[in-house]
Amino acid sequence: MRRWNYLGFSLLVFATQAGQLPLTVNQIGLMLRAGYSSNSLMHELSTRHFADTVDETNEKTLVKAGASAELIAALKSGIYSLSPGKTAAVQQQIAAEEQRRAEQSEASRKSEAAYQARVMRERSPKPAPIGPDVNFGTISEFLKGDLVQMHNGAPSHVDDGALANKKLLAFYFSAQWCGPCRKFTPQLVDYYKRVAPEHPEFEIVFYSRDRSLFAMEKYMREENMPWPAIDFRDLKTRKFWLKMRVREFPRSFW
Repeated sequence: MRRWNYLGFSLLVFATQAGQLPLTVNQIGLMLRAGYSSNSLMHELSTRHFADTVDETNEKTLVKAGASAELIAALKSGIYSLSPGKTAAVQQQIAAEEQRRAEQSEASRKSEAAYQARVMRERSPKPAPIGPDVNFGTISEFLKGDLVQMHNGAPSHVDDGALANKKLLAFYFSAQWCGPCRKFTPQLVDYYKRVAPEHPEFEIVFYSRDRSLFAMEKYMREENMPWPAIDFRDLKTRKFWLKMRVREFPRSFW
């Protein structure tokens, strides 16, 4: 233990005097690829020294990086090499430094990922707020007495408790005069007929933007709408579409 403490202290003094740690094969290869010449590296080695060995694999690495035969021979000769003890201590210090950098890099990556996730959450569109008197917990009370549904081609009032057990409501804002609505409504009818029997907690409520009661009823009748609608005569007193910020059709809110 005392011997390693002495080597560590000697290495610290050596590194302080030299200004940088001794070089390894990997570092020499990187420097060659960065544009250092073999002669400049030998000058660098004369002050920083060499803390590695040149076996067959390392020699191939140096040749591939562009090392001259003179540089490789000098490294093999050991004229730039540290003592075995100092070499081992340097390699331990280099490994510790690489580990520290890897941990810093991983911490930085996690920090950046957390930051990007927070930015995405902040930029995600938020749903339009619903007025304090309109929430899905009290929607059946809000629409009590206002719902109608087509039966045998004529509208009739829906039972006040029709929405009491519904957990998922879709408000469909549409109109007979709206071309895109007329194209989309048959698709919605088909979807409803497939899904509603399997999910009794689901319901659609039609909110007409038609200009007359006649147009609304004609639209419901022609499209065979199987869901309830808010009575046309109550629409003007129920400014529900303003609370939902509806500006275009067709449109639905869940």
